[in-house]
Amino acid sequence: MSWLPKKTVVVPVDFSTASADALQTAMQMVAQPQDLHVLYVTSPVTMMFPDGWAADDAPARMQAAAQQLSKFLAEHQASDVSQFIREGDPGLMIADYADEVRADLIVMPSHGYQGVARVLLGSVTERVLRHAKCPILVLRRRD
Repeated sequence: MSWLPKKTVVVPVDFSTASADALQTAMQMVAQPQDLHVLYVTSPVTMMFPDGWAADDAPARMQAAAQQLSKFLAEHQASDVSQFIREGDPGLMIADYADEVRADLIVMPSHGYQGVARVLLGSVTERVLRHAKCPILVLRRRD
């Protein structure tokens, strides 16, 4: 199996500079832009009302996320890549999506939280590392 180019590469993004770097790195690893699957995972948000009724405007959130993802990709000259949006726990959804599309590789940044921040915030990258079935390239922070 050759190292490059990869047939299917998944890049999860959160619209940060670090995810833009991961996007640029992944674009160099595929033969054509359509082989790059850019994934944004939105968390479910449910508003609870005093009477116990819950509301969630999922269609509006998904549409806003799609617009933001398209804008992000256009800003980084990556409009031709495959774009996907999922809802759920980011770490698990990234691993599940990569399995679903039989990804050859996941490319993602490590935000590098340490100490208390890591315990409180958790680590999406760490969760993907534990659950993904394909290789993962974790990029080091620049700062």
